[in-house]
Amino acid sequence: NSITGKVYEWDSALESFFSLTQVNKELTQRNILLEHQVSALSQQVDTMANDSNLAKKNLLAALSNYHLISAKVVSNSINKADNLITIDKGENDGIRKDMGVVCGNGVVGIVYLVSPNYSIVMPVLNSQSNISCTILGRGYFGYLHWRGGSSKIAYVDDVPRHAHFALYDKVITSGYSSVFPPGVHVGKILHVYNSRDGLSYRLQIELSTDFGNIRDVCVILIKPQLDDLFVDI
Repeated sequence: NSITGKVYEWDSALESFFSLTQVNKELTQRNILLEHQVSALSQQVDTMANDSNLAKKNLLAALSNYHLISAKVVSNSINKADNLITIDKGENDGIRKDMGVVCGNGVVGIVYLVSPNYSIVMPVLNSQSNISCTILGRGYFGYLHWRGGSSKIAYVDDVPRHAHFALYDKVITSGYSSVFPPGVHVGKILHVYNSRDGLSYRLQIELSTDFGNIRDVCVILIKPQLDDLFVDI
C-alpha cells in the first residue's frame, strides 16, 4: 500500500496541477453556499428565539463535534464493480478505518484500509458501499447503493411506500451512523421505481460528487473518534 501509494502520488501530481483552477472554483462555490445556509439558519433562529447569540451557540456546538483532515487523491477508478480510492494521508495523520470521506460537492466514501502514510477509501462507486441517507425536508430515509454503470448514478433503496417526495428533491446523509454527520450532500432524485417485493421505493439518484474528476477530499473525525486517538500509557 505504501509503495504503490507513493507511485500513484507522483503520477497524480501533474494532473492535480492542471485541475487546481476547477477544484478551487468548486470549493469557493461550496463555501459560499455553506455561508449562505448558515446565515439563513441564523436568521431563522434569531426570529424564532429573539436571541442573536443563540444561533452562534448552536452552530459552534454542532461544529465542535467534527474535525476535518484534508487529503489528496493519488489513485482512483470508476469503471470497476468494486472501485477504490487511495489518498495521501494515513495513521500518522490521525486517520482510522471506517471514517467518512467527503469533498467540496458531497459524499465520497468510507476509509477501508490504512497504512502509516496512505489510506484506501471505499467510495460510493463500490458494490459493498452502504450509506444511510434521507430526503431533505421529508424525514424519510433509505440506503445508498451503486449498481455499476454510470459513475453519476446511484440508488437509494428501502424508502417506505408512504413516503411523500418529489423529483429533484435533494438527498443527504441521515446522521444515523457514526461515520457521517447529518446533512452532507449526496445528490438529487431523478426517477422512482418500485422495489422487487413492492413494499418500498427505489430512488434513482444523480450523485453530487464527480468521481471522474475528484482530487481534494476531507476525512471526517467525529469527536468520539478523536478521543480514541489518545491511549493511556
